[in-house]
Amino acid sequence: MLGGPLGALLGASLGHNFDRGMGRLNGNKGAEQVETIQSAFFTATFFMMGHISKVDGRVSQDEIHIAQHVMRQMNLNAQQKKAAINLFEQGKNQDVEVVEVLEQFRKECHRRRNLMQMFLEILVMTAFADGALHKSEENALWQAARTLGFSKIAFQHILQRGQAQQHYQQNRRSQSQRSSDRGRLNLADAYKLLGISSSASDEELKKAYRRQMNQHHPDKLVSKGLPQEMMDIATQKTQDIKAAYELIKQTRK
Repeated sequence: MLGGPLGALLGASLGHNFDRGMGRLNGNKGAEQVETIQSAFFTATFFMMGHISKVDGRVSQDEIHIAQHVMRQMNLNAQQKKAAINLFEQGKNQDVEVVEVLEQFRKECHRRRNLMQMFLEILVMTAFADGALHKSEENALWQAARTLGFSKIAFQHILQRGQAQQHYQQNRRSQSQRSSDRGRLNLADAYKLLGISSSASDEELKKAYRRQMNQHHPDKLVSKGLPQEMMDIATQKTQDIKAAYELIKQTRK
């Protein structure tokens, strides 16, 4: 079903057995199109994660752990995990024409912006895995965003939210920092997660929250072609967005 450079990458990784076990929508209107988008999303995501990890010259253990974490969240079966690992390895080959892969991904997504934004957010999460965003990684991310039709401003907002979410999750796991330090850092990150400044009105806060929740709603993303196995990733994002909103509300009281 999937041709072009994405089909070639997928074929080299696993072949015709790829869709066995993937969430299928047989009997639903547009099922074939959605399944094609799911395959394209899966392929492009793990390939580009490998590309972003290697673009600065080396693949860190943190970046490998992020890829493994995404695979665990997806509960992949043995064949799918093998495909994901092989795609990640292919992505590390800097000779592959990345723009062609991204252009086909955009075409297969039929310009579903929320879906492409989720894709970019996973790549940003990969880039920030080692705690720093290298210039080569930022350039590669911007190339991906531009190819998918995102403006520079929209890209910068995605970067800010990605960095904030990384801080948010790290601080939630950390037990060594003082609680007062965590609170101040989390509040700053909470505003970034919602894409607003601390001077935003309560009404602007509410609108930003609703907009972010709508963009990341797992059911809506799956209906647009996000593989069902990636629903946990979208769910985690909505939980972080809700936590950020509640923190800001509580602070303002």
